[in-house]
Amino acid sequence: MKLENDTRISEFLLLGFSEKPELQPLLFGLFLSMYLITLFGNLLIILAVSSDSHLHTPMYFFLANLSFVDICFTSTTIPKMLVNIKTQRKVITYDSCITQIYFFILFIGLDNFLLTVMAYDRFVAICHPLHYTVIMNSRLCVLLVLVSWIMSALHSLLENLMVLRLSFCTVLEIPHFFCELDQIIQLACSDTFLNNMVMYFATVLLVGGPLAWILYSYSKIISSICGISSAQGKYKAFSTCASHLSVVSLFYCAGLGVYLSSAAPQSSHASAVASVMYTVVTPMLNPFIYSLRNKEIMGALHVFFRGKP
Repeated sequence: MKLENDTRISEFLLLGFSEKPELQPLLFGLFLSMYLITLFGNLLIILAVSSDSHLHTPMYFFLANLSFVDICFTSTTIPKMLVNIKTQRKVITYDSCITQIYFFILFIGLDNFLLTVMAYDRFVAICHPLHYTVIMNSRLCVLLVLVSWIMSALHSLLENLMVLRLSFCTVLEIPHFFCELDQIIQLACSDTFLNNMVMYFATVLLVGGPLAWILYSYSKIISSICGISSAQGKYKAFSTCASHLSVVSLFYCAGLGVYLSSAAPQSSHASAVASVMYTVVTPMLNPFIYSLRNKEIMGALHVFFRGKP
């Protein structure tokens, strides 16, 4: 590969997790299995929600959208990594890298916004149950999802345009299994101050803001649950948001783990390993968290495959 001090570079090298040949079959089998589980698990959620009219509610509408986004999110990075492992070729073209950055930011942003919207749905359901059907009407649900797509798309476009202005020198190796924005910025030999400012400001605004709303929603939810007199009523109210709370905790704790690992010195490999949590593990576990103890989802799947209740 020809390396130049020029903005018109043609390709990057994705170093991945390990260069040891004996580990490649293990890595390929592991990530292929996780990817297939993610695909089938989230597809089952979408099929269950779309096929059962009893699940045509705001909560399951948002859940089906989350499952679709998780499929797209995982498909942005894992297939390319599997191809690289299988062919033992670590090259990714510049255009493909930029495209991967765009869709990665788009779908992780959508994950973030949809989890926030789902927190609002649970807040209205538990804190204002008598007005739930009026507030969470179909028009508002579609609008919330549409706004989430627009905000995430605009943010992703902004970050991509900021990357396109960078020039790169001789070091074109990315110590990761996909084109991660922060790693690309670190490779640039031009001034990256503006890129870093945009990235940090977007993180505070588009991650900190939704997280603050989720925390506020659950503080109100917990307060309302504590005000319920019967133990059965408390359990029923808490069970409606337990799955969402588990997914939120997994998503943000994984993101925090990636941030802490990337902030540590000599952390490139640790950051790549930590990224697996929110790029692969979280989307894979979401269907299990939402379906295993959810009788409505399991019942809908039973009807879908057996053709009877």
